[in-house]
Amino acid sequence: MTQLPKGANLPVPTQALQTAVTWQTVPGAPEVDLSALLLDGGGRVRGDADLVFYNHTEHPSGAVRHLGKSAPGAPGTAAADWLWLDLARMEAGIERVVVAASADGGTFGQLPGLDVRVTDLSGAPVAYFAIGDATTETAFVFGEFYRRAGGWRFRAVGQGYASGLAGLATDFGIVVEPPPAPIPGPGYVPPPASPIPGPGYGPAPAPIPGPGHVLPPQPVGRQGHGPLAAPQAPAVDPFSSSFRPSVHQGRGKETVRCDPAIPPGWALLEIESRHSISTTIESCDAYGRAEDFLLMAYEDDVLARTVALVPPDRPLTLRVEADTPWTLRVLPLTHARRFDSHIEGHAHDLVVYDGPPGVLDFLHHGASNFTVHQHTPPSEPEYDAEDQDLLVNEIGEVRVSAPVPGPGLLRIGGDGPWKCAVRR
Repeated sequence: MTQLPKGANLPVPTQALQTAVTWQTVPGAPEVDLSALLLDGGGRVRGDADLVFYNHTEHPSGAVRHLGKSAPGAPGTAAADWLWLDLARMEAGIERVVVAASADGGTFGQLPGLDVRVTDLSGAPVAYFAIGDATTETAFVFGEFYRRAGGWRFRAVGQGYASGLAGLATDFGIVVEPPPAPIPGPGYVPPPASPIPGPGYGPAPAPIPGPGHVLPPQPVGRQGHGPLAAPQAPAVDPFSSSFRPSVHQGRGKETVRCDPAIPPGWALLEIESRHSISTTIESCDAYGRAEDFLLMAYEDDVLARTVALVPPDRPLTLRVEADTPWTLRVLPLTHARRFDSHIEGHAHDLVVYDGPPGVLDFLHHGASNFTVHQHTPPSEPEYDAEDQDLLVNEIGEVRVSAPVPGPGLLRIGGDGPWKCAVRR
């Protein structure tokens, strides 16, 4: 790995890369939140969408994503917050991508082993910059990617702010306003504090590599850092699995063998393909034979999400097929969108319904089949992996309603825009 001094720069490959801010876990450490700011030639964002962070996890262009955070380990072990970015897909108007972070509940001077590191998708090192002079800063610009002579370079910056993420963002042209207090809708009933979990549906503990390790530790979403429900038995959210995201690329029909470290339970699959006649994902049995269709998309350009069930006794294996190059991302469910009153989307998506029992009203604008499956944790954990119900199965432009028994995953399939509203 190329270790950079402050202010130095080096060329980086114009491809998909992963970038992390890492530190050593210590008692009383602040919460570190990584972000990326996409800047134009004047050094300013073009709008709020050009800030990617835990509450806005993907840039509209698809070129930058916030992957999530390592679960905190024992004192002295490594933790990290991760970004994924594809420099080849960066919009022409973007000249720089700033890698920054804020410290909530403390300062960066409280974090030993603070650094920023860049790797390719295989984990091979690209760049490394250690921060040795942090003191009272609550926000930090660690580094930046910038265009130069038709390519991209990475610069080690190391500039601190005492004003947190709000002050840093303001410097780059984002207007920061305090968020209004949430107002529940009429008849709103809060979701249960702890949906009934089945075995294998909660975060699985895993060792985190030491400070010198260059491969990413296991990121989880911000939701995974809430307080324990009870001191003797922590509540487990079955929709908050914890593992390191991974990216697989291919063309045509290929078998994808996922990371064995992914714990049993649900995994979010996101696939992207362009100008393919069809794009499909199938799960495979223990012998590598195609078993069940998880996704069948026939749109020209596909950016679709679905769910896979990771077996308890073997790694998840998938069969992916498209006529053109495709990219498959295997993500924790913390990357799925969540809602309790209404949501909108397009074509194939996976969302988490957080509300109580009610009626879901769907509107679909399309020409082909529109389906909605609900996945819930097993009612008989000893015998079943999950419960699955087909709530909607209609054709074309439809308005349809379906009862929903409570929280669960909704796997939505269609070929056009759709809306869902909840009646209680």
